[in-house]
Amino acid sequence: MPRLFGTDGIRGIANKELTPELTFKVGRAAAHILAEGNQGKIVVGKDTRLSGDMLEAALIAGITSMGLDVIQLGIIPTPAVAYLTRRYEALAGVVISASHNPGEYNGIKFFDGRGLKLPDEMEDRIEEIVKNAEGLDVRPIADKIGRIIIEENGQRDYKEYLKSIVDIDLKGKKIAMDCGHGALYKIGPEIIEELNGQVVVVNNRPDGMNINKDCGSTNPEIIKKLVLDEGADMGISFDGDGDRIIAVDNKGNIINGDHILAICATYLKDKGKLNKNTVVGTVMTNMGLDVYLRENGMDIVKTAVGDRYVLEEMLDKGYVIGGEQSGHIIFLDYNTTGDGLATGLHLLKVALETGKSLDELNSLMEDYPQVLVNARVQNDKKHKYLEDEVIKKEIERIEELFHGKGRVVIRPSGTEPLVRVMIEGEDQKEITKIAEELAQIIENRIG
Repeated sequence: MPRLFGTDGIRGIANKELTPELTFKVGRAAAHILAEGNQGKIVVGKDTRLSGDMLEAALIAGITSMGLDVIQLGIIPTPAVAYLTRRYEALAGVVISASHNPGEYNGIKFFDGRGLKLPDEMEDRIEEIVKNAEGLDVRPIADKIGRIIIEENGQRDYKEYLKSIVDIDLKGKKIAMDCGHGALYKIGPEIIEELNGQVVVVNNRPDGMNINKDCGSTNPEIIKKLVLDEGADMGISFDGDGDRIIAVDNKGNIINGDHILAICATYLKDKGKLNKNTVVGTVMTNMGLDVYLRENGMDIVKTAVGDRYVLEEMLDKGYVIGGEQSGHIIFLDYNTTGDGLATGLHLLKVALETGKSLDELNSLMEDYPQVLVNARVQNDKKHKYLEDEVIKKEIERIEELFHGKGRVVIRPSGTEPLVRVMIEGEDQKEITKIAEELAQIIENRIG
């Protein structure tokens, strides 16, 4: 069996790679590891995929067969599961979702009782039991078998929590929203209306297979057009499980994760709430954010790509805001995971309190040109590019050429036989040429 857990839980084509039989075993193994002998409850939510019912049934059967109760939330976004796991004092939370992947895919990801993604070591222990399931002989009987508790107030509790953390009145504001036929198709529009705003919604009719299909955060042209056509004050576009956002200002310009960090970090600093005056980004964060923060009395620290690494750094050092260019933004004072809807509401709060339009806020930082080129390599050598002296010296030569006004980021793909070459600098034409040449050298040496 290949490795189960990837960078964001288990994922695969439902009923082919991610089967109900496998899901049942995962439910049993996870219940065993997460409970650690304690009695309690596990929260389970899902997105709008057709396969969600099948996998949910198998997962819950596995969990309850180990003697644990399940709080069944139904269709609800990933950040809501992280929050409600804490609120309902559960042992753990589980989301059945494949995020931005097409409808035939599905996945399983776990949170511990604090709403944190599981560390690699714990995922490894679950995986080991799944692969050796005959060793798990726990079989409670009679009244020791777990029960299903259908929680009908999960969506309401999550909405009330979001409203409490922003405390805004959107009267007179028009918000455009692309729900991507995903988990926020109902909650997203409802919360704007409950905050007295006007909402114009598209892609909020999930049929089980159309999640992320030519819509949502991976197709920003839709929300850009909707904002301009409707004269909206802001556009919000979500992925399938609602943990990230692509926002659009009132002039139709994308507000990506780097710009969101600039806007919200500035607001927090002005309020005296930006702990250590520091933001957490990743190695792919645009240098323009570095420059902006430095010029405005703030710092940035960078992690490997992945919101789990951003969160680990925040927890370790006490930072309160961090995120990725892709729109995973974490406000640690409020939640332990990226939350697309909460991030959109935070942006609206900043605009209302500062009296500035979103396009004014979006122009706080200026992006440095970036170019990304893939070098196709031998899969077993993609992590060894820095062992090659020719590649190493070429990278050093390029960095000296930039004199601190550009950079090179080399990142092996997690799933493909590729090394990704990202070059950032002041001149688009120059960095494109440099990136293509460096990618060719890498291909020649280890391709």
